[in-house]
Amino acid sequence: MAKYGKKASEKVERAMHERKRGTLKSGSGRTVKSRKQAIAIGLSEAREAGAKVPKRKSASRKSSGGKSTATKRTGSRKTAKKR
Repeated sequence: MAKYGKKASEKVERAMHERKRGTLKSGSGRTVKSRKQAIAIGLSEAREAGAKVPKRKSASRKSSGGKSTATKRTGSRKTAKKR
């Protein structure tokens, strides 16, 4: 059984072509240069269109733990500056 539907591959293919032409824009309006980001945009558009696409992996990570990872990182940066 296929993980992704035909509609999903069409959306990703279109996003990749736009990236190569330099016309693909992210949500903030900046030009997308990363291949991985172009794929993510294509899959996101496929989800909105109702295509067969697995759920995002990042959604399960958000609910784990009490503190955010950003707070943990800043703590280690402060100790590195004190040296």
